[in-house]
Amino acid sequence: MKLVKKIAVASIALGLMTTSMMAQEKWPDKITFGVIPVAGSTSMKENFGPLTSFLEKSLGIKVEMKLAGDYTGIITGMQHKHIDVAYLGPKSYVEAAKRANAEALVVEVDGESGLPGYRGIIITKKGSGLKTLADLKGKTWAFTSSQSTSGTLVPTVMFSKTGIDPKKYFSKVVYSGGHEASILTVKAGKIDAASTNNLDFNRGVGKHWKKDGFNVLWTSDLIPGAPMAARKDLPASLKMALKGAFLSYNDPEGLKRLKNKGFIKGDDSVYDPVRELIELKKQLKNKK
Repeated sequence: MKLVKKIAVASIALGLMTTSMMAQEKWPDKITFGVIPVAGSTSMKENFGPLTSFLEKSLGIKVEMKLAGDYTGIITGMQHKHIDVAYLGPKSYVEAAKRANAEALVVEVDGESGLPGYRGIIITKKGSGLKTLADLKGKTWAFTSSQSTSGTLVPTVMFSKTGIDPKKYFSKVVYSGGHEASILTVKAGKIDAASTNNLDFNRGVGKHWKKDGFNVLWTSDLIPGAPMAARKDLPASLKMALKGAFLSYNDPEGLKRLKNKGFIKGDDSVYDPVRELIELKKQLKNKK
């Protein structure tokens, strides 16, 4: 009962604070919440729908979820002020901060490890006989998007360090557009191997695939968690209210769909290691 009472008091306080801030600064009647396409549109709506509804209720204004065909679509949407706040990957955030005036508010916490980060993985289909990177020579390969951290940046740096040129090492290289698409193409046997991450892999377990249907050939070091970012030019009070809403999101069913344990405070500096990876990728490419 004490916990329920505390939550009720906190909710009332958040509501009063939001009303007060709206009075001090003019807020828009509606904001657009963009999400990078880590999965198909149906899955994205199912996973992020409860969070969108929660934001709308917390802020007291209309919140519209916006899906795009690729990562760049969300960045461009922010750049042209069609998107106000967005769920981005670490690399796409770095790009959005540079091109679209994006500002990190909070960082996602992985539901499995409880850490504010996740790990890139390379997968093949169980029973394929492909269990090492050496086994993949001459096989088909899928990255996700050029803006993806775990789906492209992290494995590309790893390949460069080990002397692998994907265009020469694999018989075919494709970009699937999203993590769910990459995993499903491996499951269907259309592609031999793909790079993805443990968080997006876990989101589809029991729904689109079984965990034991794949081999995991490689796992990366910890990557900073995905951010929720807002345009810097939004009212300061609105950004503060958004941050508070994300931090207070604790709906069990909603978090279960996202496969995370909620969000913690974060800022732009969290993604400096990703900037270093991007720079390292350039340096390795120039050495060839």
